[in-house]
Amino acid sequence: TLPFDVYNIVKSLKKQLNTPLGIHCHDDSGLGVANSLMAVDAGARQVQGVFLGFGERCGNANLASIISNLQLKMGYDCLPEEYMKNLTGTAIKIAEISNYNMSGREPFVGKSAFAHKGGMHIDAVLKAPESFEHIKPELVGNERRILMSEVAGRSTIVNLMQEINPNLTKKSEETTRVMNRIKDLEHQGYQFEGAESSVRLLIRKELNKYKPFFTIEDYKIIGSQPKTENTGASAMVKVNVDGASEINAAEGDGPVNALDKALRKALEVFYPKLKEVRLVDFKVRVIDKGATASKVRVLIESTDGKEIWTNVGVSTDIIEASLIALVDSLEFKLLRDMEETLKTYKLL
Repeated sequence: TLPFDVYNIVKSLKKQLNTPLGIHCHDDSGLGVANSLMAVDAGARQVQGVFLGFGERCGNANLASIISNLQLKMGYDCLPEEYMKNLTGTAIKIAEISNYNMSGREPFVGKSAFAHKGGMHIDAVLKAPESFEHIKPELVGNERRILMSEVAGRSTIVNLMQEINPNLTKKSEETTRVMNRIKDLEHQGYQFEGAESSVRLLIRKELNKYKPFFTIEDYKIIGSQPKTENTGASAMVKVNVDGASEINAAEGDGPVNALDKALRKALEVFYPKLKEVRLVDFKVRVIDKGATASKVRVLIESTDGKEIWTNVGVSTDIIEASLIALVDSLEFKLLRDMEETLKTYKLL
């Protein structure tokens, strides 16, 4: 059923009945949300939907999109303002509980819903956000992302650097230093588009505004026996936090999974909140195809149930590249938690 048909049907029923009307739409024609909104506009006062559009066939109408449109664009009071800010976190948590790889392109709550790249584009976004963003991302608990790319240039870097020091500009010596470091890493095979959390850590290191939360003293990987059906692996990791060492081991479905588990188990002794972190995606790209010692680029996507972030690592060894990305991922989580604590106590 098309939206204008839904509107006419509900409008007609509204005239004939005194009973409050509700609407339950599916997305078979890609119109579940649109039909739900038109039904409300025609007089329906109950809307049924499901977060992330889960449901039979093509799914139910996406409740996050319905709520956001009704409240922020159509003037209906659906949720208190402070609850609206939990929409993105709620969507991420539901995806995590249901073991669903949530698309970054989810309207309102997706990782890419407010992502921008391109030099002139980014300049315009920073000067007049409303020219490119249909709402303020923070209204639904999301955030603007300025993506790294070849055309993004200094505007992207300066925007991220100003989170640390608002006085920095495109012409600052620090900006040139960070740009040169990024170019060096790109020549080594790094690609930072979509991996802003790695860039944020890099910037802090270049500005001498960062102290690592931990160091890895040693690690070992033990693979499965050849010619067996067992594809599992074991990993041992030894970490050091402020002079205190901790060693831990874990088994996993492959070496990277085992390494991730062992590293987090060792660090959870010092940082219990790392129990919230879960690896949700792992991508490997061979950079120098055909070479025996080919470099590989590893992208790791992680979540703590509140937000999703991506980190990158590059090496000729896939395990080492994975470890670089894993370390960055956990360092970024710890940095975020520290910043939240400082903001809570108004120290940042």
